[in-house]
Amino acid sequence: MFILVTILISICVVDSSVIINRFEDEYCDLDIELKNEIASYKNITEQIRGEVINKGFGATVFDELSNFIDKFGARIAGSDVLENAIDHMVNITRQRGFNDVFTEDVKVPHWMRGYESAEMIEPRKQTFKILGFGTSVSTPEEGITAEAIVINSFDELNKIDKQKIKGKIVVFDAHFVSYGDTVIYRSQGASKAAKKGALATLVRSITPFSIYSPHTGSQYYSDGVNKIPTAAITLEDADLMRRLQDRGEKIVLTLKMFSSMDEKTSRNTIIDLKGREHPEKQVIVSGHIDSWDVGQGAMDDGGGMIISWMVPVLLKKMNITPKRTVRAILWTGEEPGLVGAAAYLNKHINEVPNINFIMESDEGTFKPLGLDVAGSKKARCIIKEILNLFTPVNKMTESGSPGSDIILFVQKGVPGASLLNENERYYWFHHSEGDTMNVENANDVIQCASFWASFAYVVADLSQDIPRD
Repeated sequence: MFILVTILISICVVDSSVIINRFEDEYCDLDIELKNEIASYKNITEQIRGEVINKGFGATVFDELSNFIDKFGARIAGSDVLENAIDHMVNITRQRGFNDVFTEDVKVPHWMRGYESAEMIEPRKQTFKILGFGTSVSTPEEGITAEAIVINSFDELNKIDKQKIKGKIVVFDAHFVSYGDTVIYRSQGASKAAKKGALATLVRSITPFSIYSPHTGSQYYSDGVNKIPTAAITLEDADLMRRLQDRGEKIVLTLKMFSSMDEKTSRNTIIDLKGREHPEKQVIVSGHIDSWDVGQGAMDDGGGMIISWMVPVLLKKMNITPKRTVRAILWTGEEPGLVGAAAYLNKHINEVPNINFIMESDEGTFKPLGLDVAGSKKARCIIKEILNLFTPVNKMTESGSPGSDIILFVQKGVPGASLLNENERYYWFHHSEGDTMNVENANDVIQCASFWASFAYVVADLSQDIPRD
């Protein structure tokens, strides 16, 4: 299962800064009855949003987020901290009188970071700050001391004679273009360099900005290739080594990395508000509860998780029950490769035809703009019409791959959407020590929550299902 998920995530990573919006050029011809029905939801959406924004529920949600992050901090897959965090979310749901909450076991990889260090010993001494990538193997106990070679792309790597790579530490210094374009050096770099005999790889962090901050993330070893240690370095150190190499200096590094890897049992968390007419049909709202082991996982994905948790809880509080079931899923094991989502899909494969729409927030909860949508033309037209209820939060884009976990469902034909928000600085903090509560803005999170809940209600209550391809 992990191999399948690895392949999927490697081809589905999308950066919101390069979203393709083809929809504006398409003509929608919806039935007037449907348009009038959608327009009739204006009052109820304002009521839901008012409950969140004006009546204090949004502030309560932000307090729950702050308490969650402060209480648990980083929540790496397979850790006791993550399982305690899952228990916490189940408990606070039940404390609100919501009994229809349960968990499902998921086997997840549990990678544990140990001691890590990197030092340049030629042409002068300097200690580098590093973060090993998830599933990286360890160095020998004495470490690896070798000459470094700085390479800016896989194309350049392919053109260099194997003998010039063998026995060296490859430093990839590809500059951030977009997440989708640049993350391949983190996820695939170790195996590509190992094929040419490299002893280890260091990768310029996948971020456009740095205050000497390395960014971690998952990487995947190819079958039949020697597994070598791999880690992130700061932009500053990558640029330093590039300048030194361009001046003809010999660079020698000592790298020490220690880690361990096993398998643990984690859990997806599921919260249902049963539909009043079609309980078998579902509108899913989701975010992932795990994080990396650095920072606090506030932005990735504490905010998205909490606004999704809130949707059925809020609707129940307001005694508003849509026609279809609203299901919130707090995915586990997203960071090591969509593991929780893949397990859920496998377990619930027979329910896929009844998933009317699936939503995910996993690119921050900054000022909301609208949705990134995948689905048939008619589905997109209906979603666009619903978004008109939320002007100015009515932008609609089509990246082709909304969300992370939900892409597995979109590939099965389920229409879906991810939250679109002003996240230009998302990758400043992503997978780094900087992902803390300081990145979260209370007003932005509350605005996201109000939009997320009211939009989900309309889709879940509409007389028509969202059509598939």
